Amino acid sequence: MASFVEDLWASIFTAGPTPTLLLATNVSFAALQAVLFMLLVGTRSYHFVFLSVISGALWYMINWFAQEVKQAQTQAAAQETQAEKTSEATQKETKARGAAEAADSDTETEGLAGRKYVPVTSAEPRSVTASTTLQVPGSESEVRKRLSVSGDNSGYTSTDSEWEKVEDNTDKE
Repeated sequence: MASFVEDLWASIFTAGPTPTLLLATNVSFAALQAVLFMLLVGTRSYHFVFLSVISGALWYMINWFAQEVKQAQTQAAAQETQAEKTSEATQKETKARGAAEAADSDTETEGLAGRKYVPVTSAEPRSVTASTTLQVPGSESEVRKRLSVSGDNSGYTSTDSEWEKVEDNTDKE
């Protein structure tokens, strides 16, 4: 029993539905259905029938969702292994091609010289405007303070003039 509780606690922090968590969920819903049935028999109230139907529907939906998550995880794992196989094959092919080029070449850059560079062109030519330059329009000689990204808005910056103030204070003493 202690190992089940430990497994249940660990399964809470594990992604996806674990067998221990599903077992605990199913046992809990079965106990709820039993309690609702006993209350129905004891009180003969139709409310417990509706609660039992709602509880049964929720129980079914949880198990259905857990099954769907397992299927999605299985598909993801299969796609991941397929991608790994494809990348391994590509790496082997690249290494083989690189070894063949290296055998014919004295330098590493000769293989790159044979590749063609195709520049990306757009249909419309771009014009250089004030917005594409680094200067702020209208204030060519003005120095602007850069905004703080760290959230420190005190505006305090250290300058050489502060060191001059310190030197002046030590001279007075």
